[in-house]
Amino acid sequence: MQNLPPETKILILNAACLAVAYLGIYPSMRQKTLMRLALADLGVTLAALTAAGAMFAGSGTRFWLLGFEVGWLAFSIATLMAMGYPLTHWFMRRHGIAPEDKA
Repeated sequence: MQNLPPETKILILNAACLAVAYLGIYPSMRQKTLMRLALADLGVTLAALTAAGAMFAGSGTRFWLLGFEVGWLAFSIATLMAMGYPLTHWFMRRHGIAPEDKA
């Protein structure tokens, strides 16, 4: 993984975190509500950002995102959101979680 571009490293990290969340953690939750999903997603997001920060914080590494140079944090958040949105939509539909569900 050392020879991979930094963007690829973050994308692999994000994909791994989302795979663990949507294939392991979220399906095993007893009560699947929007609030519980949001709280669990916050934990997964913090784990992904912590790992990305451990790799790139303070390194000065720049990332290309849609034609712009950005830092590791902006790239991580933007790509995690872009990758996670379709998964969230699929999971909520599959488990009957309505966007209005708050409990």
